Amino acid sequence: MDDIQQKLAAARGDEPADIVFRNGKIVNVLSGEIHDGDVAVTNGVIVGIGSYEGRDIVDLEGRYLAPAFIDGHIHIESSMLTVHEFARAVVPHGTAGAVVDPHEFANVVGLDGIDYVRTADEGLPIDLFVMMSSCVPATPLETAGARITAMDILHYMNYDNVVGVAEMMNFPGVFNGVDSELAKIDAARYKAVDGHAPGLSGPNLNAYILAGVHSDHECTTLEEAREKLRRGMHILMREGTAERNLHDLLPLVTKENATHCSFATDDKHPADLEDEGHIDHHVREAVKFGLDPITVLQMATINTARHYGLRRNGAIAPGHWANLIVFSDMQDIHAERVYYRGALVAEDGTPVFTVDSPPDLTHMTGTMKVGEFGMQHFSVFNVPNSKIKIIDLVPGQIFTRAAVEDPRVQGDVVIADPERDILKLAVIERHRATGNIGLGFVRGFGLKRGALASTVAHDAHNIIIVGTNDVDMYAAALHLIRLGGGQCVVDNARVREELPLPVAGLVSDQPLAFVRRKVDDLIAAAHGLGSGLPDPFMTLSFLALSPIPALKVTDLGLVDAEKFELTSLFV
Repeated sequence: MDDIQQKLAAARGDEPADIVFRNGKIVNVLSGEIHDGDVAVTNGVIVGIGSYEGRDIVDLEGRYLAPAFIDGHIHIESSMLTVHEFARAVVPHGTAGAVVDPHEFANVVGLDGIDYVRTADEGLPIDLFVMMSSCVPATPLETAGARITAMDILHYMNYDNVVGVAEMMNFPGVFNGVDSELAKIDAARYKAVDGHAPGLSGPNLNAYILAGVHSDHECTTLEEAREKLRRGMHILMREGTAERNLHDLLPLVTKENATHCSFATDDKHPADLEDEGHIDHHVREAVKFGLDPITVLQMATINTARHYGLRRNGAIAPGHWANLIVFSDMQDIHAERVYYRGALVAEDGTPVFTVDSPPDLTHMTGTMKVGEFGMQHFSVFNVPNSKIKIIDLVPGQIFTRAAVEDPRVQGDVVIADPERDILKLAVIERHRATGNIGLGFVRGFGLKRGALASTVAHDAHNIIIVGTNDVDMYAAALHLIRLGGGQCVVDNARVREELPLPVAGLVSDQPLAFVRRKVDDLIAAAHGLGSGLPDPFMTLSFLALSPIPALKVTDLGLVDAEKFELTSLFV
């Protein structure tokens, strides 16, 4: 009996199903209700709801049965985990699907990074739906390791698990009708096109949407989200490690408009994945806020599936994959068991699945190609009778504010001023050995001494360093080059903590527990130098993100992200 005939026979009740989930309360995200019934599964697919016999009976003992969660937008690389370790981190939290933009890998190693993420879920209990990266490089204001064209995007649309074009970060290029950006949207061939338009409103927002952009995950205020929703955008409510937008946006959701809203993490560190959770954290917070639990579960499942055309995901219905969670309390939803295509894959927060050996990633190592430089290249020569532009951090956000202050001058150079919490930033190009070094100043880290450095620096992922003095910043840069990529804390020219990230300078080749411990050690060491930020390295990683207002630093210099141009350090 072939597969479809076997499933049809089970659906009719002529043959027993492989598995029947019995005595559960079905959370039906299609009808918006909770009801009784057996759920029959054959060959990993739900074949029926009603009264069924099965070769294996799973007694739910009155617990709730709901579809497993789908993350609407994530960069797995930001977890600093391989795809296999990422699955071990999120599946126990009830995640069985994720819409993934691999543009961090792609900005370093190009299409090799796309191909890794596109194929790495084979044998894993999670479905990765790839959005083809459109921002490689993100803007012309930085040096990346690769370039992806509209023709590349068009070719990748032929893959079944490539479900659209990822965030169009060059939003001025889109609403101004730049041919190269419109060509990327056209290459989607009627698949989804994700937006990335922080603060965009009015006529330019209308033009951005008219060009073919369908969603946005960058809303930080209720007013911004409401305007974008009214214009037809699907709103992805983001809650990551550095981007905490969920509570500001939840008041937007009503019974009438919830179908146009979903959840996304965007970027989340391993400690937060373990301690807070993944999409289940959004779910609990939204229910606690006061939203109807069924509405919240729809936002975590079917809304995302429908927006991205994931036709076999996101619901308990015939023809859908049996990706399911079991839990006991609608007011405090924790996945007690997770099933992927009918098989138990996690229980009580612990993964119970085994997988074959992960793919060989040696072709994505050795990515540190840095030109010659010396400590003198960190010097900022003073312009007499001038003030300096300062990047002001905004707690819980990845956008910054621009400020102007009097510089602290020593001889003929401007130096960091820890007493006023004004520290120096440096970004060193690491892909093409250009020798480019961009410099700036930032307020909000709180370091009293030492330096922090990382090769995770969105989106080009050059070396980024924040420090109180040039000696420690130089020592930190040299150490990351020796590591082949990673993160470190330096004090008094000595490395206090480090996390090697050999895979593209972004990801560890070690298990989740190791990465979590080293991240915790890095944060503790940064706190020991005076920083009060919850995760200083995640904050640091976004200070080179040139499409996000207001000021950023890339290897080409200080960027005015509102005007989309390089700008002088001095006023």
